[in-house]
Amino acid sequence: MTEGVGSDPRRTTTPCRWRVLGHPAGISLSEVRCGVEKRGWTAPTVLLRHEVNLGWSGAYRRRINGRTTFSDATSLLLTRPGDEMQVSHPLGCDTFTRLEIEPAVLAEHRGGARWLATAGWDGTSDTALDLAHRMLVTEFRRGLDPFEMAERLHGFLGRVLDFVNGRAEPPGADLGRVVNRRPATAAAHRRLADRAREVLMVRDFSLTLDQVAREVGASPHHLSRVFQRVTGSSLTAYRNRLRVRAVLDTLAEADDRPLRAVAAEHGFADQAHLTRVLREHVGHPPARLRRLLTHD
Repeated sequence: MTEGVGSDPRRTTTPCRWRVLGHPAGISLSEVRCGVEKRGWTAPTVLLRHEVNLGWSGAYRRRINGRTTFSDATSLLLTRPGDEMQVSHPLGCDTFTRLEIEPAVLAEHRGGARWLATAGWDGTSDTALDLAHRMLVTEFRRGLDPFEMAERLHGFLGRVLDFVNGRAEPPGADLGRVVNRRPATAAAHRRLADRAREVLMVRDFSLTLDQVAREVGASPHHLSRVFQRVTGSSLTAYRNRLRVRAVLDTLAEADDRPLRAVAAEHGFADQAHLTRVLREHVGHPPARLRRLLTHD
């Protein structure tokens, strides 16, 4: 495996640890952990490849072609060669997974033509896609032969493309129509939604809606309405997706932490509540998820 400490050698980014888990012809899978708290923006970097970036844990801010967004464990980003990116890490380290795909590979995939011909996509994955992402990384960490590695990567890429192409527009696309000819209002709404995501990311999961609204300086009704428009998701649904991802991250640790402690740590009423929510979101109880996601 290729591994490095420092910046990715192909671009100017925040110092990080990166590792290539697999790289069959035309496609690669890497895990990246950025570990520097830096509120300022990095220098602009022009991207050279088609990339898929999937959040794993932590959060950061990114600016792509001049537009600033907030990225956390729910984030799914598709970029294209020529896109200009800057990042900022005011909240400390984050971890994400990156796929790099050659155009010839994209052209062979159903739905790849849209990405080749038009802009990328910036939104969030659902819980099913996130679990598939985490299981893929776990399998690569355990070790696969090159044949199976290529098949798994192509299958997962197809799943990502189907997910993105199944959404006619990225989250928040109707925001411009709602606040037509008022770009300052649209920008303010996006900042408010990003601020709410940041509060949910850095605080525990016991916060109430009123507390989140006070943190961001808005009424609960206004915050809920704006968040739905910007992200395409209710605050409750987003919070639950974020909480499930945090639980999956904890279950992947090989420490056999008691499930009742995991439930309490993530704001569930008890172990039974944790089990019920995980079954609803990902279709498996926590004990099975621990076996699926632990790579040691």
